[in-house]
Amino acid sequence: MDTTGPPKGCGTNIGFIFYNLCDLTTVWGVVVEALAAAGVVTSFVLFIILMSSLPFVTNKKRKAMVALQGGILVCTLGLFGLTFAFIVGRYSAGCAARRFLFGVLFSGCLSCLMMHGLWLALLQRGRGPKCWMFCLGALGLWLVEVIINTEWLITTVVRSPAGVEAVPELSCSFANLDFVMALIYVMVLLVAVVVMPVFTLIHQQKQWRRDGAFILVTGLFTLAIWVTWIVMFLYGNQAVGSPSWDDPTMAVALVSNAWVFLFFYTIPEISLLTKEDFDQEPLDDGDHVYPTRSLVYDNILKDPETRPHNMYIENKAFSMDEPTVSIRPESPYGSYNGQLRSCVYQPTEIALMAKGLTRMDQEVIIPRARAPSLNPGSVSSLARSHMSLPS
Repeated sequence: MDTTGPPKGCGTNIGFIFYNLCDLTTVWGVVVEALAAAGVVTSFVLFIILMSSLPFVTNKKRKAMVALQGGILVCTLGLFGLTFAFIVGRYSAGCAARRFLFGVLFSGCLSCLMMHGLWLALLQRGRGPKCWMFCLGALGLWLVEVIINTEWLITTVVRSPAGVEAVPELSCSFANLDFVMALIYVMVLLVAVVVMPVFTLIHQQKQWRRDGAFILVTGLFTLAIWVTWIVMFLYGNQAVGSPSWDDPTMAVALVSNAWVFLFFYTIPEISLLTKEDFDQEPLDDGDHVYPTRSLVYDNILKDPETRPHNMYIENKAFSMDEPTVSIRPESPYGSYNGQLRSCVYQPTEIALMAKGLTRMDQEVIIPRARAPSLNPGSVSSLARSHMSLPS
């Protein structure tokens, strides 16, 4: 317990482990706290924007990667929240959260970035796996780190060595080297994130080269941050004689890396979701797109010399119907356009008779047979119809 009283900026009712959140004499806690709080709000707002923009995404390939981008946002939000565990003092629950969530949250972000880079690399070959397979791949890579950290936490905390008396702060009793060695799998993912987008920089389409550049820049900045905090955490703080700077080093690394994920990957990707790319080519991604008109028909429309006078699209379902009788007599070969029709019209004898009558008089309508009228005093409709026929 602290017997000197609360520092400047903290009230008397605040526990000593939370002094870094309000101590104005050590400004690092207040600054990192403000950056982490702003990151939490920004990540939440970006997640809402990402979900609300789904109905307006016209590019199916970008829409398929929204799940991975949402996973990165959720893990980034967790990184900002975990920063507070390194700002406050050490206690049992806080140390357990540090040891477990640090690698788990970073592996979640890096797994999604790696799967996105792999998808871009396979996109150059035309058809690739479905989007849900990449999501399952990211989930599998993330679960590996979950298993590793769970086993490490159970081995060092729950099952204490024989002959060692259990203490409340046992979860905080770990060496800095052990903490770093438990993150070897995350480092492997980080190297894969840096290497994978290199193959996408030679992509034919500009929009996918741009996505690969976002992933590569994010991976390089993350690699630089990790090298810095590992060197300071293992050697730098002890060399300068300030081992108490271990927690500030981790807090600064967390909040800076989380902002790197937002600035260099998430925000640019969200801004490109609803943006139309006019230089994109329709690659086959498993979704077959059928053209509304054939190439022959388009060529006929573009060439005015080969375009017939009366061009119409024929529906096969009604190809056997009677053609519309033209008022002006035309040659029977006038509508021939040089194309083979799928169904040839064979006129019947009744149709030929009707056509001959129509040419004689366009106003004459072929009557239909009707039942005779029951009124004996009136002329039957059948007789009137025969009388109206031309002789």
